[in-house]
Amino acid sequence: MRRRGASRVALAALLGVNLVLPTRPEPVAAAGFVEAYPVMAAAMCTAGPPYADWAADGRRFLLFDPRGDGRAVEVLGDLAGADRIAVLVPGVGSTLADFDRGLGGVAHRAPAVQAGQLYRELRATDPTARVAVLAWLGYDPPDGVLTAAGGVSARRGAAGLALLLRELAARSPAATITLVGHSYGALVVSLAATEAPAQVRDVVSLGGIGAGVQRAGDLRGRRFWAAEAPTDWIRRVPPVRLPGLGFGRRPGDPAFGARQLPVGGVAGHDGYLAPGSSTLAAVAAVVLDDADRVGDAR
Repeated sequence: MRRRGASRVALAALLGVNLVLPTRPEPVAAAGFVEAYPVMAAAMCTAGPPYADWAADGRRFLLFDPRGDGRAVEVLGDLAGADRIAVLVPGVGSTLADFDRGLGGVAHRAPAVQAGQLYRELRATDPTARVAVLAWLGYDPPDGVLTAAGGVSARRGAAGLALLLRELAARSPAATITLVGHSYGALVVSLAATEAPAQVRDVVSLGGIGAGVQRAGDLRGRRFWAAEAPTDWIRRVPPVRLPGLGFGRRPGDPAFGARQLPVGGVAGHDGYLAPGSSTLAAVAAVVLDDADRVGDAR
């Protein structure tokens, strides 16, 4: 009875927030291809520190827009020559200001840091592989957990991500693409996958809030993977799905039917791609399409 009462309180809070908080209509900008690098570097120099320092360090961006909460899409590796591409999408509260330093100043929450950890793991796993990792903050995530009750931001983000995926598929038709979403970002990548080109083979949810579908098999033609640590607070979110509210089963729920990734060494909600975690090794194996290494990570 106590647990049921807590779920009702959570549902009431979500309903209240969803009804009274306005959404911000904002267009989603499409990222370009490698010819965008010098254009974005010039924009970063104009914006001043710390972004000018990023450009001076030789970091490469498909998208940089400091307006509002900001947008950024950073590329690690040789995107033009890659035959394995991973696109990492962050979740609630992510902004350009925290792209490098992490939400609340916690570095392992930073999209740039997480993408760097995945890229280094890929290079260490197979130094000969031609890989690229994109840290994709190409949308405006909800500002907080309660405002994430609806899917408006996710749908806008998925539309922008789908544009990039079509561009990648057209420019690199032989490449395979893996979408990796953390928390609310898992919903974004799942929605984008429904209309994605065939090059998108795998969808990975890390502590995902939802997927926009009720079963992994609904994303036909894609392999769906999920990791949900025992200490992740996402487990306490009720699996509500009503018009404009909630997302139903979490991808980490066994009833969803996703292929489960190991979570050894993962602490809390933000540690899935921490160095040394079995989830990091498993995600790298998924990107490299190495089923044996996924098994080893288990």
